[in-house]
Amino acid sequence: MIVSRRTAIAALMAALPVAALAQASDYSIVPERVADGIWMIHGADAPILRENGGAIANIVIIDTPTGTVLVDSGPSLRYGRALKAAAERLTGKPVVRVYITHLHPDHGMGIAAFDPAIVAALPQTIGDLQRDGQGFSDALYRLLGDWMRGTDLVLPALRIGSDFEDFGGRRIGLIALAGHSAADLALLDEQTGTLIGGDLLFNRRAPSTPTADLDVWRASLDRLRTLPHKAVIPGHGPFDPGGVTAIAQTRDWIDWLETTMTQAVASGLDMVEAGQLPIPARFAEMAAARYELQRSVSHLYPAIEARMLPRVDIPNP
Repeated sequence: MIVSRRTAIAALMAALPVAALAQASDYSIVPERVADGIWMIHGADAPILRENGGAIANIVIIDTPTGTVLVDSGPSLRYGRALKAAAERLTGKPVVRVYITHLHPDHGMGIAAFDPAIVAALPQTIGDLQRDGQGFSDALYRLLGDWMRGTDLVLPALRIGSDFEDFGGRRIGLIALAGHSAADLALLDEQTGTLIGGDLLFNRRAPSTPTADLDVWRASLDRLRTLPHKAVIPGHGPFDPGGVTAIAQTRDWIDWLETTMTQAVASGLDMVEAGQLPIPARFAEMAAARYELQRSVSHLYPAIEARMLPRVDIPNP
């Protein structure tokens, strides 16, 4: 019999004494009204930890004439169920659509609480989840323990192929971009001019780069800046009422990050040394800055080294 990693992890957890497991409590779902008919649930500005149950991503609730729309679903079945109950209690309407902005598990493992027939994502995101979702899920089980109980990988059934969706006269623009991942969905509520950036946008929280292409990300930021928006809900960090700060700060960080790592390689620093480089004072208010710098070094440094320090035993073409 072949035993999956999920089965093995579950069996190991079941075998541990209760005192050895970090017991999960209920998620705190606190929607903050940021525009007419739009609420943001501010995720913890921290890494994924058992203390926060992995609830680090911002989640959006939109009240439309035909029902409740959610943007992202959180890290677990438990979170998704709590989100659904809170959203429907807030609007008095059933959830009719759940958009998943990209493949990362803090945004999408809560799909398990919803009928896949109402969950929508970009085709590339669905393919990426099919390829990598089980590994992400297993990693969250190891990190979060009982918070993840009952959570299984569920794929969105709806492939986004249009530029907008109309919910009884409330139109939501659907913008297919990339850079933070291979497929990043941004949304624009036309009624209020609220731009929902997913993890293309961070505000006062250092951007993460596990699947990033920085050049493509910059191009997406340029596109977002030109959209007719008034305010921004980032994927992480506080609401940006002016609609400018999150875009500029995200661009500033990834530009600094790439320049710093390139200079570090040119100076002969190893990855540990690069991860300890000074962080500019202008990023002092950014949560998780050192943590994300060190993660980004692990994600991006090898490719920069390969580009700048080619092997001498391989002739140039």
